[in-house]
Amino acid sequence: MVFKRLLGSLGVGGPTVDTVLDPGPVRPGGTLGGQVRIKGGGADFEIEAVTLELVARVEAEHEDGESEGVLAFERFTVGGGFRLAEGEERSVPFAVTLPWETPITELYGQALGVVLGVRTELSVAGAKDKGDLDTLTVAPLPVQEAVLEALGALGFGFASADLEYGRIGGTGQRLPFYQEIEITPPPRYAHEVNEIEVTFLAHPGGLEVVLEADKRAGPFSAGHDSLTRFSVGHDEGRDWNAEVEGWIRQLLEHRGSYGAPHSGHEHGHGGHGGHGVGVGTAVAAGAAGLAAGVVGGMVAAEVIDEVGDFFEDEGEEGGEEEG
Repeated sequence: MVFKRLLGSLGVGGPTVDTVLDPGPVRPGGTLGGQVRIKGGGADFEIEAVTLELVARVEAEHEDGESEGVLAFERFTVGGGFRLAEGEERSVPFAVTLPWETPITELYGQALGVVLGVRTELSVAGAKDKGDLDTLTVAPLPVQEAVLEALGALGFGFASADLEYGRIGGTGQRLPFYQEIEITPPPRYAHEVNEIEVTFLAHPGGLEVVLEADKRAGPFSAGHDSLTRFSVGHDEGRDWNAEVEGWIRQLLEHRGSYGAPHSGHEHGHGGHGGHGVGVGTAVAAGAAGLAAGVVGGMVAAEVIDEVGDFFEDEGEEGGEEEG
């Protein structure tokens, strides 16, 4: 999708900018390519910088409850330092590397409900304009997909996915937010757990997989959260079904967390409703297992058609870094 916007800070007659991303999804740690197409206005302008900003809609918990805002999590200067003549058309190609922890937005070609954007900013004669947004589509790394396929083969169903502002204690997390993929248990685990939240923290050498279970209360115990973490490389030479099944057993036997009390999230962890809505507790095994919930309309119907609408509350940005 291509967005056009007149540079409002320069008024009528200013340059216009189109950002066109290369087709197809990218992967965390991969290369995002495209072009920034700039068309001159009614006079000559000095283009000081052409900047791309990666933004995400993130949920944040605080004392008064929960709110959402737009968070910029990476910036790239891809051009600038040239004069744009009146009416001149110029294309600025770019190829930038996404952060390894960039959230995934789709699984097996189906949207998960997490929307990321690429925002273009022109610095012209001391003024800046952030322009509109392009949708950024991110597919999982092979190891992420392998873990999700194994969970599907074990009968887990997809419930939802979101982005939470904060950090998970005891991990190598670098971004100021993390992604949670919520899955519902098959009948064999349903008596023990309400849902499990999966977080991937990728890095060049591999992947941290953080699992958190919302465990049911028992006859002699109260319900509580159990959290644990596993590290894997980017190789695919594992029996992932057996590996992930062992993770689930260890998680459900775990009585505490590895980093801090309860969730171990430095900014807290929020419980989410709608467990298993539109999915049920048993889905088809194999690679399509987790995707079944999306195909069934659980998330797809909620995805906003226009990224601009999704990011309309930019006045509530929570982009401050943690102290």
